[in-house]
Amino acid sequence: MFNLDQDIPEPLRPLAWLIGRWEGAGVVGYPTIESAHFGQEVEVTHDGRGFLKWESRAWILDSENGAKVRPAAVESGFWRPLENGEVELLLAHPTGILELYYGRIEPAKIQLKTDGVLRAPGAKEYNAATRMYGLVESQLMWVMDMAAVGQELQSHVSATLKRVE
Repeated sequence: MFNLDQDIPEPLRPLAWLIGRWEGAGVVGYPTIESAHFGQEVEVTHDGRGFLKWESRAWILDSENGAKVRPAAVESGFWRPLENGEVELLLAHPTGILELYYGRIEPAKIQLKTDGVLRAPGAKEYNAATRMYGLVESQLMWVMDMAAVGQELQSHVSATLKRVE
């Protein structure tokens, strides 16, 4: 259970369930990489303006004891609610990739697909993705499908996170 911040702007209220600090674990895999378990921390905040700030970091876990092996993905960006239940998610990655997702907000569920992907000259081939976020039994669950490095759109990563703040 979480308490709705009374100072949150009205347009952000459909996304309010994302606000907080989350921790958990998931699985990553793709035809071009070995499958692995990972840990993740996500922090979603707002400063009173009409967007949420998103910060995520992940690390690969040892499959036997769950210890951190090495850093993995890092992303930061912004959730921007639009009219009629639509939303944008803008994400930047230190690997030279920028993503713009567009989608719909439903009660405790968000479905997105990339509307645009920009890559720096040295970044890997990355063409499109979909993401779905949901609040299920007070846990943030999310999945991502990806089309990259010559592969069709397919499952890439999923995780379950618990609110810690």
